[in-house]
Amino acid sequence: MAGTALKRLMAEYKQLTLNPPEGIVAGPVNEENFFEWEALIMGPEDTCFEGGVFPAILSFPSDYPLSPPKMKFTCDMFHPNIYPDGRVCISILHAPGDDPMGYESSAERWSPVQSVEKILLSVVSMLAEPNDESGANVDASKMWREDREQFYRLAKQIDGDVRGVRFSSPSPALSFPASELFINCSTFPAEFSIVATLKLPHTLQMSEYVFSVLREEGHLLLALRVSAERLQLLVGAPDARQQLTFRGVQIADGRWHSLVLAVSGRYAVLTLDCGIPLELEQKMPFPTNLSTKSSWVHVGSRKRWKGLFSGLLRQLSLLPGSDATLRVCPAAKPSLAELAVPPVLLDFPIKHVDHLSPYGNQFSYWAAVRLQNLKAQVRVMLGPTKVCSQMEQGQLWLDTLKKGLFLCDGTHWLPVLQEKERLDYVDDYQDLHTSSETLDIELFQIPGAGLFAAMAHRAATPGSSLYRWNNGSFQLYQNISMLRAHSWRHVTIGRQVFLAVSNAMHPAEGQREQSVIYKWSVRKRKFVHYQTLHTHSARDWEAFHISNDTFLAVANHRTEAGNHNIESVIYKWNPSTSIFEVNQTLPTSGAYDWEFFTVGTYHFLAVANAFDGSSTYIDSSIYVWFEGAFQDFQTIRTCGATDWEMFQIGNRVFLAVANGHMLYNHGQSLYAINSTIYELDMSTKMFLKFQDIITYSAVDWEFFTLGDEHFLVVANSYDGSSYSLNSVIYRWQGYEGFVPAHWLPTIGCSDWEFFTCAEGSYLMYSSAKSSLSKVFKLRTH
Repeated sequence: MAGTALKRLMAEYKQLTLNPPEGIVAGPVNEENFFEWEALIMGPEDTCFEGGVFPAILSFPSDYPLSPPKMKFTCDMFHPNIYPDGRVCISILHAPGDDPMGYESSAERWSPVQSVEKILLSVVSMLAEPNDESGANVDASKMWREDREQFYRLAKQIDGDVRGVRFSSPSPALSFPASELFINCSTFPAEFSIVATLKLPHTLQMSEYVFSVLREEGHLLLALRVSAERLQLLVGAPDARQQLTFRGVQIADGRWHSLVLAVSGRYAVLTLDCGIPLELEQKMPFPTNLSTKSSWVHVGSRKRWKGLFSGLLRQLSLLPGSDATLRVCPAAKPSLAELAVPPVLLDFPIKHVDHLSPYGNQFSYWAAVRLQNLKAQVRVMLGPTKVCSQMEQGQLWLDTLKKGLFLCDGTHWLPVLQEKERLDYVDDYQDLHTSSETLDIELFQIPGAGLFAAMAHRAATPGSSLYRWNNGSFQLYQNISMLRAHSWRHVTIGRQVFLAVSNAMHPAEGQREQSVIYKWSVRKRKFVHYQTLHTHSARDWEAFHISNDTFLAVANHRTEAGNHNIESVIYKWNPSTSIFEVNQTLPTSGAYDWEFFTVGTYHFLAVANAFDGSSTYIDSSIYVWFEGAFQDFQTIRTCGATDWEMFQIGNRVFLAVANGHMLYNHGQSLYAINSTIYELDMSTKMFLKFQDIITYSAVDWEFFTLGDEHFLVVANSYDGSSYSLNSVIYRWQGYEGFVPAHWLPTIGCSDWEFFTCAEGSYLMYSSAKSSLSKVFKLRTH
């Protein structure tokens, strides 16, 4: 039965993906469990829910579609047909058959012909037109009948309509001197109340700080700390440390809660959501001489990452004197009881604040941080990329592909709520059966035409191939006949798109070896021959721009006579003649790859030298652009270098070399050798060794990022006896460097390319020993 249910759910998910109903997004929480779905529902127009985006969970039984799923909103909802805990009460979700109470006909209830789409559309209709006879929420039903304006006001005070602050780091901007809070008085009040409105995630495990007061040397004076089932007030008195602990406080449930903690002498009283007060009596009274001299208030942290507040904070106030509960309770919405919510969390649109300042006796924390769970009284746009201009300022856009909610500030879309991807596993997605072995892949976009993959095939007939991404896979688009292509590189000049190929086969006797540049014909919608350049067993092209100039650098590997110590050439685009012309030559030894990159205002070009005629253990060079030409910057000893890959993580700049094999004076070749990652040291202005990684005749590195995670994948091609090897994905682990995370079986792997599109994120590899290349899908969670 579960197999039937799974097939049905997969079919419905496909249909919802291809033809999503307006204002609704739904799908499995993860692909390992199709019986648990999450949904986002946009509030219907011309209702009190308009502009809101409401998350919900659908749980399917194993005998679906014979039995209906259960649906529950995961945000606060005030509606006659929604229970206080979020469960939805609607006819279509009731078991098939006649209603024993006689309120519903069997036609209104669930039947196997219904679907997820019909359920969600019914819920949208339910939001617009409640059934006040349902009784799921008696208070909401009564208010809907008797006081419609009051109902509208309370219904708007829901999770999607509430703004809070999320702390991304223990930033100094979230701290201020206690003297700004305790003006003309350096002693913490002996009687006080703390009022806070916060939302903590279900996943909370460790204790986290709502705020802390620390001396400059780090000594704790006072702190409010929360955990899954406890709320603690820590007091660091000069003579004795105190700890007031309220146990069994259920606030880590993903919902908003307002609390008032009143302290007076030996007594502490906690009131949660204007409910029944909890009272604690301590052996020792709160100190009357707690000095705040030379101390700082830190909101959301204890001035360090450990214990950083991971939830949302809406208000935080300190009031001297006795219990402040009567100032916030009773409240129409107890979980959102208001005393002094910062203006930025009430007004719209968001205005950026560059610094923090105290606001009366309220902790100043509402600037320089990310706002989440934001909802405005404007329409939320849904669909593909939207233009953000002054006309759209203040508008929200729900991007179903990026799984995020974005706010237009008049120029850019700012992320308000966005899921961060994390790599889960790698899935075999597409087999590309090519006409021959493939040495290189070049991925590029042509405006109005789509994503293309140019593949350099070993065989001259039918030549190399151009594939186009269409309906979720690469399809053959064009064949280009040539002599043993080794690599492709595309370059854009204005609206013109060019594709340069390096040919690496000896020409017929009496002829010169040629590489070719092709140009995209908008009229023919294919690449046509444009320019021919004399090269020498060319291994690579590198395209780059400096200021308004466009360059192509070719890596000449060896002459027709077999000499590896030759000049490689940098060509420059001449706008007057509309061709690439020789601009500069640089000495290379069996050049295999060029890598151009920019750091700040400096432009660099690194060459991977592979062989000087007798040894692979030679210097590869890094050049810097200076006074209109590339000048020597640094040399690095490499072993048959085949590729350079530059990448950045934060402000750190790295350069990874793929070492192919070790050969010295025609001795024995070694293929299991270290490839090395270098880091740019700003003090010495040199690349210094950062990490060695054992590789097997490595020919390529590819760096990519998913969410906040960074990866390197290496193309291992040969271990001395076999071409069937694992190529490895390494994950960035900070201080540990890159550590192996995934092993992918490959055959003579020659290149890796990473790309993203509407369907997700992918890795593509080519094989120099097989006429089969592969596309892998990166499954994230």
